This record gives sequence, structure tokens and C-alpha cells, in this order.
Amino acid sequence: MDRLGPLHVRPLLKRIRWGGTRLGTVLGKQLEDHQDVAESWEIVDHAEDQSIVTMGPSTGATLSELVKNRGHELFGEHSFAQFPLLIKFLDANDRLSLQVHPNDEQSKAYDPTENGKTEAWVILDTTSESRLWLGLKEGVRREQLSEAIRHQSIEDVIHTIVPQPGDCFFVPAGTVHAIGEGILLAEVQQSSDMTFRLHDWGRMGTDGKPRPIHIKQSLDCTDYQRGPLNAVTPKTLSTNGQLVEELVRCPYFGIERHTSSITSVIQPRGRFRIVMMIEGQGAYETENQITQDLKKGDTILIPASSPDVMLTSSDEAVWLEIDCPQPG
Repeated sequence: MDRLGPLHVRPLLKRIRWGGTRLGTVLGKQLEDHQDVAESWEIVDHAEDQSIVTMGPSTGATLSELVKNRGHELFGEHSFAQFPLLIKFLDANDRLSLQVHPNDEQSKAYDPTENGKTEAWVILDTTSESRLWLGLKEGVRREQLSEAIRHQSIEDVIHTIVPQPGDCFFVPAGTVHAIGEGILLAEVQQSSDMTFRLHDWGRMGTDGKPRPIHIKQSLDCTDYQRGPLNAVTPKTLSTNGQLVEELVRCPYFGIERHTSSITSVIQPRGRFRIVMMIEGQGAYETENQITQDLKKGDTILIPASSPDVMLTSSDEAVWLEIDCPQPG
């Protein structure tokens, strides 16, 4: 059996009413002339939503199959029953609903097959009108939030931010949040699709009716100590030939941002790595010396067993390197 090297998988494109076209025009996804593609699920192992390998000896395999049959190569000495992360690009052409995600314990109570949803966003593009709603204002508790929902004054109790390209926001489970119009971002999250909608700005769904609102679940799952939240302060790890910044390190994932115009070596070191190219372009190779292009919008999964990956950029490139703590 051939050794698992870097894996290219087919993105899953999600059409939602708030989507736009920038996943195609900016990140190179094939949108087939659709005007409402909201999300590109780059790496996913969640029920029927599966990444499928598109290159190399494992072509045609789903990520779930690799977890089951080649988990030791994928994860190293420890194992996961499911690939633990869901990696996305989002294009918010319109405002998303105000929502909250449950934590692990709460999620299992609603659905034993689900996980909590802690996430992080790296902002790629904005407009002058772009806003984020992120966390409660100081001192807001369940009673105040419930009253604001009842009186349609929700914006009075939610912290509002004007995001800028390059900002990173860490959004733990239990954080009330919404992504505003004009924002293009990369998202790293736990493998979960459990969302409770708190407020939908008075809009109608595609059927002309209001979309479901989950008031009780949202109030129950909100962390009333969570907010107001602002952009994280990157921690500089290295400036030796390239800038390496740690953006997030939490129990579920770590995110580093690399800015480089030289050859960089990505070492799996016994755990998987995910590379998301968010600016520029380049190519990579491993010990087999087969060069593969890597352009803006591309994502690769590097298994724990992979040889070192040498990434060379044709100009200054920026990529996210994502890993996951081993369980236990």
C-alpha cells in the first residue's frame, strides 16, 4: 500500500440565500454561474457530507473511509473516530442570522452524533459596510437578552465590530454571533453543523415564510460570560526568512499564519496538518519530487505519516497551517 502523502480533495459547495460569487472570482472555485454560493467545505467528514480525494493512489476515497481504514497514517499514534475539524471558506454576500452554537455536552444532549462548535475566522476581504456581531455587551445576561429578542432590539445588546482583512476572530461555543454582508473569510471549526438561530433580521426564507427561530435553545446554549469579543492579537513565532504568527491555540485546533517568499518546510511531526493558501501562489513537493501547484483558495491535508512538504512560492504568499491536539 502506498504511503499517504498530501491529499487534495474536492470542495463541497453550499448554495444558501446569503451567498455570492467571490468563492469563484477570488478563490477560484467552480461555481457553474450560480450567484448564491455561500460556503466551500474544503475538508469535511460529517455524516453524508464527505471530502473525496481527487489525486493520487487514494483517488475516490472519502475522508471517512481514510479515517476508518488508514487512521494511523492520517492521525499518528492517537486516533479519532471522525475527522475532528471542518474547514471552510465563506462568502457572505448578505448578512447571516444571529446565532449560537452549543458546546460538546449540550450538543450531545440534542443529538448524540453531533459535536460542539467552537470556531475561528480569518478575514480575507471586506467592504466599507461590513460588520461582525460578536459576543454580548458587558453585563448582558439571559433576562436582558430575552427582553431584547422580545422587543426587537437585539442590536442594543450585541457587540459590533468593523472587521479588516487579516483580522482573526476566535469564537468559542456559546458565543452569540453573526457575520455581516461583504465579508469573505476562512473558517476553522469543530466537525459540527449544529446551529441555533436567535434572530434573522426580519427576513423571509426562499419559500416566502420566516425561517425557524430557536429562542429557547439559543438562550440555553448562550455563554453569558462570552463577550464582548474582538480580534485576536497574533503571537509572533518566527521572523527568520518568513513571518510565522500563531493566531489561535485552543483544545480543538491551532492556527498559524505564514507569510513567506522563500522555500518553507512543513513537517507533520506525528500529527496531520492542513494548509489553506489565502494569498499568492506557489508549488510543493515531497520526497518523490513530484511538484504540485498550490494557488490561492487551495487546501491540502497533510497526513501525520507524510514526508516533509517543501512549499515554494513564486511571490510573497500567505497560508494558514492548521493542526489539532491529539485526544486524551
